[in-house]
Amino acid sequence: MAKQTVSDIARERGVTEAEVKEKLTAAGTATAADELVDDEDVRRAFGDKATVPATGPGQPARHRPQRGGQSGKRRRVVIDSQAGRRPGMGKRDGRDQRRAEPKREPEVPTGPVKVPSGITVKDLAEKIGVSPAKIIAYMMGLGEMVTTTVSLSDEAVELIGAEFEREMVIQHAADEEEEEITFDDDPASLLPRPPVVTIMGHVDHGKTTLLDSIRESSVVDTEAGGITQHIGAYQVDVGDGRKVTFLDTPGHEAFTAMRARGAKATDVAVLVVAADDGVMPQTVEAMDHAKAAGVPIVVAVNKIDKADANPERVRSELATQHGLNPEEWGGDTVFVDVSAKAKQNLSDLLEMLLLQADVLELKANPKAEASGVIIESRLDVGRGPVATLLVQRGTIRVGDAVVAGDAWGKVKALNDYNGKRVKDAGPAAPVEILGFDKPPPAGELARVVENERVARQMAQQRAQRLRAEQLARRSKAVSLEDLFGAMQEGAVQELSLIIKADVQGSVEAAESELAKISHPEVTVNVIHSGVGGITASDINLAAASNAIVVGFNVRPNAEAKALADREGVDIRTYRVIYQLTEDIQQALIGMLSPEEIEEVLGEAEVRQTFRASRVGTIAGCMVTSGVLQRGGKIRVVRDGTIVHDGVIETLKRFQDDVREVQQGFECGLTIENFNDVKEGDVLEAYTVREVARTQ
Repeated sequence: MAKQTVSDIARERGVTEAEVKEKLTAAGTATAADELVDDEDVRRAFGDKATVPATGPGQPARHRPQRGGQSGKRRRVVIDSQAGRRPGMGKRDGRDQRRAEPKREPEVPTGPVKVPSGITVKDLAEKIGVSPAKIIAYMMGLGEMVTTTVSLSDEAVELIGAEFEREMVIQHAADEEEEEITFDDDPASLLPRPPVVTIMGHVDHGKTTLLDSIRESSVVDTEAGGITQHIGAYQVDVGDGRKVTFLDTPGHEAFTAMRARGAKATDVAVLVVAADDGVMPQTVEAMDHAKAAGVPIVVAVNKIDKADANPERVRSELATQHGLNPEEWGGDTVFVDVSAKAKQNLSDLLEMLLLQADVLELKANPKAEASGVIIESRLDVGRGPVATLLVQRGTIRVGDAVVAGDAWGKVKALNDYNGKRVKDAGPAAPVEILGFDKPPPAGELARVVENERVARQMAQQRAQRLRAEQLARRSKAVSLEDLFGAMQEGAVQELSLIIKADVQGSVEAAESELAKISHPEVTVNVIHSGVGGITASDINLAAASNAIVVGFNVRPNAEAKALADREGVDIRTYRVIYQLTEDIQQALIGMLSPEEIEEVLGEAEVRQTFRASRVGTIAGCMVTSGVLQRGGKIRVVRDGTIVHDGVIETLKRFQDDVREVQQGFECGLTIENFNDVKEGDVLEAYTVREVARTQ
């Protein structure tokens, strides 16, 4: 137990030695000034609180001085080696010690940052190692109010990355899935599979007729206007147990995305070029898709039975301008002259396709869990969502749980390209799937998973990602400042549309075409799109948004028609995309503000000015050309500069008021709210006509 002298106690307590002795004596401890006194006797004499145990068992006791004591005086302390703190340390002393310790700054990440499209402000701040407040302040500087939970657009993410000097790698939902899904099959499990051939080319060059002749069916008769609107998938038996899968892609320029999907899913591309027409813009476009997909090209020169056919011109154009050199000219591109209508040389074309397949050594694992690409999807009345799947790996069976993008389901039925029910489908086989909860997006990778629960979870995760991306792409709300600026400059009008189509590819094609229609004064905004017929919910949305409902190969039901009549919603239905784009273009032209055309009516020269107290300045003029009209618009031009633009208030000939004054006559006039007319000024009378805009 520690001991102190009376003098030490007096110094520590801030009292005299006599007071210390008096308290000790009163407590039963008489002592001299130089004698040592136990700490316990001192605490008892001064009435200190009882000792309290320090934290933890076996810790030495700590005490706190009496409330009236002087805390600033020196006192003897013992450092607890186990706890690393002084026994008498109070709360304030602990805070001071913690405050004195250096604060560790979190490590700021460096290098490229991978962020999902539609990321929130909070998540982006964590990714790049800055506080959300800094990102919010930066966005406020750009005139956009955001919170920590707001989804940021791709452009905003890139701007933030540039501001904080970080490289941003934005990942979209489709890109993430392609990166995550990898297949590693044992070479021993791979078996030969049929080649997948895509028919590509310009519109009306005979692609569908060629395929129709090969499989001896009549598809072209069912297409509106003779133009293929969808992707068709078919399988042809060419003998010796060998098959070829054909994909027929539309040739119209609106279906670029659909043709791109066809090129990605194919092994060989057949480029159909009409011998009488030659290389056309969409021929080049289809060729670029095939080259980008890295697939070999076989050129089918069609319509050789026509009188003006010139196959050699086609070869020359493709060889000199696009690098497709025919084999007979020493190149590596196969050219076959065919006639789809006359069915000439079709066997030669099939033989060349099989030869290309042998060179490519196409193989797949038929025993793996099935996966493939969704070629097309639609909502069938009576059967529900129907998807066309091109199996690329494995075998899909009835009862399998399948997921494609944000759509999932259990395979209820499988139909082959002829519409016949099948129990399973192997690699390179096109098959219709029934059982999805909704039409899956065309071009999505579909795959079989363990069970329906896993499929549902994967689809929900994808749906959340797509929803975040959609929120990030939403139109920005207009602030009061923006609204005032738009009112000053002339508000931009908007044509809102709701698009419904029979298949997903047509929806994408229509949106792509409408996106090309633009004008500084009018914008096209697709507020909703989907697969299936026009329903009452579409009409309600159109009525609330002042939108037009556009149907492509679909019709409104009776309820939707009646509701549209009551709400005054305009429904337009089309079968050919040409008509859709033309009508929307005309609607935009009708919404444009009329163009103002100015016409000069006449000119007059100010010869003399007069001042009248009640009237103001009167200009005595000579009309040098045209005519001046009372109430008409007039400009005051001085030394080639317009100094005023106003209206003729009064017009007189001598003492008589007149409605107009012709060339060669003198007149007097006053200009409304303008009295600074001077001799020598030129007065230019004009009118403004409004003319309907055509572009």
